Amino acid sequence: MTNTPILQLEKVSYEYRNKYQTVRAVKDFSYEFFKGKFYAITGKSGSGKTTLLSLMVGLDVPAKGVIKYDGTNLKEMNMDKYRRDCISLIYQDFNLFPLLTAMENVMYPLKLKGLKTSECETLAKEKLNMVGMDETFYKRYPSMLSGGEQQRVSIARALATGSSILLADEPTGNLDTENGDIIVSILKNLAHNNDFCVIVVTHDLEIASVTDVQLNLKDGMLVT
Repeated sequence: MTNTPILQLEKVSYEYRNKYQTVRAVKDFSYEFFKGKFYAITGKSGSGKTTLLSLMVGLDVPAKGVIKYDGTNLKEMNMDKYRRDCISLIYQDFNLFPLLTAMENVMYPLKLKGLKTSECETLAKEKLNMVGMDETFYKRYPSMLSGGEQQRVSIARALATGSSILLADEPTGNLDTENGDIIVSILKNLAHNNDFCVIVVTHDLEIASVTDVQLNLKDGMLVT
């Protein structure tokens, strides 16, 4: 783990207006996230978890405060490049392309970067192997994979972007306990042994308990 945070939030607040009032979804949130560590962001529904994730990914802009990636204010960065190269989102429902094989799903972000097909294939195999998927899975379509296997392909695709930060939004929400445990083990390994900053947004306290740091949100605020 380095001494420089890969992602830093300084007094970040976000608000929106509904039919009746202004809602402060995130209030003065400050925290530093480092590579090589496994984090959990927990809280009840409506606590601000999803909004905080959207702010980290750059889909929303803070009303107040600053978000920095590797020391650079996100406002000074090209957000398309940031979302393509610096931070990857792993979804609860996998978000795989149904008409692409496991290999082709992982190759997709690599092709967007303009890499040759041979390079894409080599890197895709490497990332699939990192999540425990060998050549027997390469040509299978999502419909031919279990939920746990689909989530592993989703993680491999996130790795293929070359991002330093992996954000996982309820990554075990659609999985049984056994497959959920496998996914959590993979994410933990990526943080500890491959130097990624892994941040899991979850309501599951059992999952949170195996992470290095648990950040609990209540009414948009970080509580201890």
